[in-house]
Amino acid sequence: MIQYIKKIAPVAALMLTMSITSCVGDLDVKPIDPNLQTEITPDNLFNKCYANFGLAGNGGPDGDCDIDGLDGGTTGFVRQLFNSNDLTTDEAICNWTGDEGIPEFNFNNYGGSHPMLKGFYYRLYFGVTVCNQYINNFGDADKQKTAEVRFIRALNYYFLMDAFGNVPFTEKVSAEPAKQYTRKEMYDYVEKELLAIEPDLMAAQAKTSSDPNYGRVDKAAAWLLLSRLYLNAEIYTGTPQWEKAAKYAKMVIDSPYKLYTGATKNGWTAYQQLFMGDNGENGASVEAVFPILQDGKTTASYGTSVFLINACYDADAVVNSNGAKGGNLYDNANWSGVRARPNLIAKFFPNNNAPQVTAVEMPREAGDDRALFDGAGRDLKAVNSKDIAVFKKGYAVLKFNNFYSTGAAAHDLRFADTDFFMFRAAEAYLTYAEATARTNGNQTTAEGTDLINQLHARAHAQLRTTGAYSLDDILDEWSKEFYFEGRRRVDLIRFHKFGGNVNYNWAWKGGEVNGRNFSETRNIFAIPTSDLTVNPNLKQNAGY
Repeated sequence: MIQYIKKIAPVAALMLTMSITSCVGDLDVKPIDPNLQTEITPDNLFNKCYANFGLAGNGGPDGDCDIDGLDGGTTGFVRQLFNSNDLTTDEAICNWTGDEGIPEFNFNNYGGSHPMLKGFYYRLYFGVTVCNQYINNFGDADKQKTAEVRFIRALNYYFLMDAFGNVPFTEKVSAEPAKQYTRKEMYDYVEKELLAIEPDLMAAQAKTSSDPNYGRVDKAAAWLLLSRLYLNAEIYTGTPQWEKAAKYAKMVIDSPYKLYTGATKNGWTAYQQLFMGDNGENGASVEAVFPILQDGKTTASYGTSVFLINACYDADAVVNSNGAKGGNLYDNANWSGVRARPNLIAKFFPNNNAPQVTAVEMPREAGDDRALFDGAGRDLKAVNSKDIAVFKKGYAVLKFNNFYSTGAAAHDLRFADTDFFMFRAAEAYLTYAEATARTNGNQTTAEGTDLINQLHARAHAQLRTTGAYSLDDILDEWSKEFYFEGRRRVDLIRFHKFGGNVNYNWAWKGGEVNGRNFSETRNIFAIPTSDLTVNPNLKQNAGY
C-alpha cells in the first residue's frame, strides 16, 4: 500500500531536504519537529519515491519544499510537465506575463536560468536521489518494491533525458559530482532497466482507489513506458524502433487496462470522468495505468491537479451541466491564467467556426466529447500583444475539474481530489496506430484505424468507415485526446513540427503573432546554470 496517498498525512513520513546546487549529493535527514519520526525506514522511503510526483514536500502544500530555495508550486512535477510540454506548443498560452518564466514558455525563449525549468530539473533529480537512497540502503529487502523503485528512477531519468538531453547520471548517493550521459546512453540505460525489472513487477491489473495497490506501478506501466521510449527512439538515438513501440503498446492493449467507456453520469461523459474528483472511484481508473493520486485533505499540492483546474478557470467558466460555475474549488481558486491557443480549438473546429458557448454545450457543437472548452463571452480570434494578458481573449480549457460524477461532495474544496492519470491506456492505442502506420506507407493499418475509431466511439465523434488515418491525422488525434496532459511538445518533435525549419506555426510561436520557426536546438532545454556551476563534468547543451 502507498501510505502517503489517501491513507495518512505525509508530514511524518520522512524528513528529507536537498540543496538545489547538489542534485545528486547526499540527502540530509533533518527533524522538522522533535516529536516527529526521523528514522528512515524502507516503507517511508518507498512512499517518498512515489510521493515526489504528487507532493511538494512533507509539510503539506504551504510547508517546506523538498528542494531548498524554490517553492512547491515552482517545482511541482505535473505543473512543470505541463508548462514545459504544453505551454511551449500550439495548445496552451498563459496570461501571467508578469510571472518569471511564463513569457519564455509562451514564446519559446527559455535558457539556463529559467526558474521553472530549474524547478522541474531538480524535482526530477530529487526523485532520482530518493530512489537511489532506497536501492542503496534497502534494495535487498523486497524484490517487487525494489523493482518499483527502479521503475520510478528510470521514469525520472526518462523525463530528464527527454527534456534536457545530455544529463548527469548516477545510481549512488554520493557527494561526488555525477558524470554526464549522452542522450543515447541515457536511452540505453532506461531501456535496460525497464526490461530488467519487468519480471519482478506485479501483474498488470486495473485498480480502483479501494484497492491497496492503487497508485503503484505494475508490468503494464513498464510496457507503456517502453512503448513511449521506442516511439521516440529516432529522436533520442537516431534509430527508429517502430516495431518495438507497437509490440509493447499491444501488450498494454491486451492487458486488463482498457479504455473507459462507462455510461454518462449526471451529465458527465465517459471522457470527462477521467479527469474528475472521483476518477479513482467512478470506474475511469480502468484506464489509469499509472495515476498520481491526489486528495484534498491528505495529499494537497499546488503543483498537481489543483494547478490544472485552478489555472484554467475564471469565475464565469461553466463545465457542469447543472450550471454551477468554476471547477468545484473555492471561489478564490479561479486563477484565470492558462487558456487554449486558437490552434487547439481548430483541431475540433477546422472551419474556424467554434461557437461562443459554455463547455457544457461545446462537445455537442464539436461532435466530440473531448472538446471541453468554454467560449461563452470569450474572443477566440484576439491576436495582438495586449490581448495575451486578458484571460477572456481566448477559450477556457475545462478538461479537469473537482466535481464528483455521482454528485457527492469533494473532500476539501481548497485542494482537489482529482488523480492525474500520468499513463492512460489510450496512449497505447495511439502509439500502436502510429507505430504501425510508420511501417505501412504512413497510413494506419486496419487494426490501427480500428483503435483510433475506438477513441472516437468513446467520445461520440465520427468514425472513419472508409480509408485510413494519415500521419497528420494521427498527430491531430494525439492533441485531441491528450491536450493539457503534458506531452504535446514530445509529439510535435517526433513529427518534426517543433524546433527547426519546420514551417509549422501557431499563434505566438517563437514570440511572433502569427508564429515563426525557431532553432532546432530548443527541442531540448538548457541544463540549469546552477548545476553547471557546481559540477565540472557537465557541458551545456548546444545552442545555449
